[in-house]
Amino acid sequence: MKAAVCHNSADPLAIEQRPDPAPGPGEVLIRVERCGICGSELHMRDGPARAFPGGMVMGHEIAGEVVALGEGVAGPGIGRRVAVYPAVGCGACRACETGNQILCPEATRLLGGFAEYAAIPAAAAIELPDHLTPADGALIEPLTVSWYGVRLAELRPGARVVVLGAGTIALSAIYWARRSGAGRIAALSRSPRRAELALRMGADAFLAYGDDEVAEAAEALGGPADAVFECVGAPGFLGKAIDHAGLMGQVLSLGFGGEPDPVIPAVAGFRGVTLQFPVGYSQDDFRHVAREMTQGHVDPKIMISSTVALDDLPATFEELLGANAQTKVQVAPFAPGHPQ
Repeated sequence: MKAAVCHNSADPLAIEQRPDPAPGPGEVLIRVERCGICGSELHMRDGPARAFPGGMVMGHEIAGEVVALGEGVAGPGIGRRVAVYPAVGCGACRACETGNQILCPEATRLLGGFAEYAAIPAAAAIELPDHLTPADGALIEPLTVSWYGVRLAELRPGARVVVLGAGTIALSAIYWARRSGAGRIAALSRSPRRAELALRMGADAFLAYGDDEVAEAAEALGGPADAVFECVGAPGFLGKAIDHAGLMGQVLSLGFGGEPDPVIPAVAGFRGVTLQFPVGYSQDDFRHVAREMTQGHVDPKIMISSTVALDDLPATFEELLGANAQTKVQVAPFAPGHPQ
């Protein structure tokens, strides 16, 4: 099969021929139809802590068709379309007991979507409703990241919400906050490029970062934020999120930053602000998103800015590492240019 291989985090991906995988006991073989490019993969050049092992095939936002079953697997059946829950935990730790296998210290991370085929544990192959397309299926993973954060926020009806950022996770947070009963939502970003997209996903206002942003956001919301979703992950944004939070407000960090980010505890403390770092989600969350993602006020596929062939992935990857006009890019190993 053809695959995009990461030999060194400092070098471009390489398109290579690799042996077709065969499903082992308890596994299914997936013909990959779509795989999204995640920001966590683009951060591989940020330093050793973000690097991927040499020779790896990345890609975890996977959707495709089951084409073979390993020993002992009854389903999902051949021909069924699935999306991949991206981890298998030990089953015995606290994370696994709560259903969040992604946080399991012994978890096996399920990658390999930047290839024509991937063999994965059948337990992680989540059957898709018949009406979902491969493009929908490959959006479930990033949508679930944000759904988990919004679910933990337990927004009250009419809540005032600030979302920092305008990438896929931020846009998804806007989508789920609107679906969860938020009253007013303000999105903030450094660039107006995704303003229309944020408004379509459910934001009521789109503002630029600046010296007066807290007052401007509060004016747009009709008061300070009850919940702030930090979806950038860059130093300084936890403090910015706390600045936006109102009395007894909450900050949920979905930005997954990899560098120290100082905050002033007294500022948060005197407002009674709570701070959470939602990472991962359960298979129940994943299935919820699969059921609900197309039932809202807008089709989340509007976040997909382009779909590229596997041969074009190395060049696309380099493009995304610099300034670019993309939002969510998906790879189509077999069917570039086909309808989403």
